[in-house]
Amino acid sequence: MEYKVKKIESPLTVDGDWDKEVWQRAESLTLDHHMGDILKFRPTVEAKLLYDSTSLYVIFKVNDQFVKCRTTEPNGPVWTDSCAEFFFAPNLSVPERYFNLEVNCGGTPLMFYNLVPRKDFTVVDADELAKLEIAHSLPKSIEEEISEPIQWTLEYRLPLDLISRYAEIEKPKSGVIWNANFYKIADETSNPHYLTWNPVQKAEPDFHLPEFFGKLLFE
Repeated sequence: MEYKVKKIESPLTVDGDWDKEVWQRAESLTLDHHMGDILKFRPTVEAKLLYDSTSLYVIFKVNDQFVKCRTTEPNGPVWTDSCAEFFFAPNLSVPERYFNLEVNCGGTPLMFYNLVPRKDFTVVDADELAKLEIAHSLPKSIEEEISEPIQWTLEYRLPLDLISRYAEIEKPKSGVIWNANFYKIADETSNPHYLTWNPVQKAEPDFHLPEFFGKLLFE
């Protein structure tokens, strides 16, 4: 899969509004692929990206059900909650090295830089993680699962200088390509699921497989 990331000339206001004018310039990508067991409910997930000279902007829109959000500590187990994830390799000279940025529906993030999946990685410092600008439409904590259908959005600004502290990156500009994948997970809800943008050819759910990333094409 390929996605073209358009450039904007001025900073984007991060407020979680999927319908604001600036996002109308960007195409949607959809998480149409699923790993694991058949679901009692399958969320529909769209995402968009934009960039400027200092930052990458990401927004998700999720039509969900059985939503829970209990992790409020940065770098905690956000994947156990209703969570949207962005994995990306920002330097194609080392495509096996990637960041995993996972943010639950309450806006709590986790971010690692991986040299070897699950074996050799650096946890992004909480002070650095605080530089993420995050907006979310749901409360920070949802202790009791929301069983009825609900739509939620998640939007954030990822500063390029943050990721440059942990890795040598190809700075986004016209012609630059990153490898990436997008995921939706809710591991400890009553409807666990594992959705992906680019298909992952593995029987057991596993998102830490950079060989199955798609491509982000910066315009």
